[in-house]
Amino acid sequence: MIKRLRPLGLLLAFALAISAAPAHAYNKLAPSAIPVVFQTLSDSKFLADPSMILVDTKTGEVVFERNSTQARKPASVIKLLSATSVLSYIEAQKVFNTNIYLGTDPGTIVINGEFDPWISLIQSQAEKMGRTSLPRLGFNTINRYKEITGKKAKRLKILYTGLFPQDLVNFQAFLKKRGIRTTAERITPDEAGMQSADPLVLSVSPTLDTMVKWTLTWSDNVLAEKLARLAAFTSGEAFNDEGIAVTFHTVLTNFGIDPDKIEVSDGSGLSKQNRVTAKAIADLLMKIRNEPKYASIYDGLPIGGVSGTLQNRFLTTAPQAVGLVHAKTGTLSGTISLAGYVDSEDRQYIFVAIADKIPRRYSASERARDTLDRILGKIAAPIFPDLIPVPTPVPTI
Repeated sequence: MIKRLRPLGLLLAFALAISAAPAHAYNKLAPSAIPVVFQTLSDSKFLADPSMILVDTKTGEVVFERNSTQARKPASVIKLLSATSVLSYIEAQKVFNTNIYLGTDPGTIVINGEFDPWISLIQSQAEKMGRTSLPRLGFNTINRYKEITGKKAKRLKILYTGLFPQDLVNFQAFLKKRGIRTTAERITPDEAGMQSADPLVLSVSPTLDTMVKWTLTWSDNVLAEKLARLAAFTSGEAFNDEGIAVTFHTVLTNFGIDPDKIEVSDGSGLSKQNRVTAKAIADLLMKIRNEPKYASIYDGLPIGGVSGTLQNRFLTTAPQAVGLVHAKTGTLSGTISLAGYVDSEDRQYIFVAIADKIPRRYSASERARDTLDRILGKIAAPIFPDLIPVPTPVPTI
């Protein structure tokens, strides 16, 4: 007797059917047909005259473009510049230390850091992400201070180096809530070494490439901003938005990409003052694709229907593209963007789309996303479609 499937089993079977589409479902466009079809699809009212470009990674040929040299609001697609910039100046395997010591002078502690971008403000968030947090650093500092000195801290002078300004502010605010008043003085790393006594807290971050992957996979705004500022600082520029802008321009120039139309106000993409061109982003994606130094960028890109900010995309709009799109998403009020790579049998295309003229409504954003998914579905196809298993329908009686 064949048992009736439970609801969970039915859902699982449905999910498998979507993820393992039969070979004949991949009716991808021939390269020669792409320009005309993409032109028609990009005329969709839901995209409101977007900026778009499609490039063949094998040949570098621009297969399709529309307004690709116009400066548009990129939203979180600008995180690709943050990631590229920090990897341009810092080794991917670099880890960042944040060590807190009892000071040699009474009533002082010394924070000797390396601008660790991974420190989180919220403890619960840090635990989920495997990150250290300011509350953890604060609690351990207080407890260890009391163990060593035999008394509870009531007033502390913080000597610090290598700490993001906002992290210092948050650290002081944490101590203040615990009844500890603080003053802070920035010192040099050499001075930090000389004025440190017993260790209170020793913290080591994961590698930079781990941070880059997380930033791109989950579009972490705070982390992206820190990585961009770290890139600016390491390159010798100012530790602010102006320094980020100069650094981005320098990185693009070093790749042979014209940065003249690029306007940068932050490293996260939250600012509506940011401007990039689809062509510049496509050129950058082409330059870094096969460079080992930048491998964590491709590895960190969300995968359509599978991971990160793309995990719920393509499942119903273009199931044939599930698993075949690696791309950075972008969302602002009035802007939907997508930039990355799409596999098409033995080819891989670079795709950049910025729709920054859509209505500022959630429904408009959803329609723009769905339209972009369907466009990519026209060319997405695995290299060996015949090897994809076709699930046998499960009896329900």
